[in-house]
Amino acid sequence: MPDPVDPLATSRAMWDGDAASRALGMELLDLGPGTAEVAMTVRDDMVNGHAIAHGGLVATLADSAFALACNSRGRVTVAAGFDVTFLEAGRLGDRLVARARETALRGRSGLYDVSVSRAADGVVIAELRGRSRTLPPPKE
Repeated sequence: MPDPVDPLATSRAMWDGDAASRALGMELLDLGPGTAEVAMTVRDDMVNGHAIAHGGLVATLADSAFALACNSRGRVTVAAGFDVTFLEAGRLGDRLVARARETALRGRSGLYDVSVSRAADGVVIAELRGRSRTLPPPKE
């Protein structure tokens, strides 16, 4: 149940139980109403056959930031879908930072933009546009 005193509690509880993000070494850097920032360093088990960061893992980093941002209003919210555009390649050893921000929230639907950049030079390597849907409260 969401905490009316701390709307970020929903995001924090989700993050605490997120074994997938933890297994990928993701780190929560910042969390606020409608925003989140998450980082991950590209390891040798995260590169594909072209020796670049696997696109699915870059998308996973962006999705984790998206999930935190859309749950930061104190209501359990899930992804309705997202699109990712890859602009540059991430490489072994790169620290990637995903910054999510809410761009629209209407009723139970939301839109979020996430930029994934290389920490060393700030170059944006991917952009995600996420669509969220807030779940109705559980029936008692």
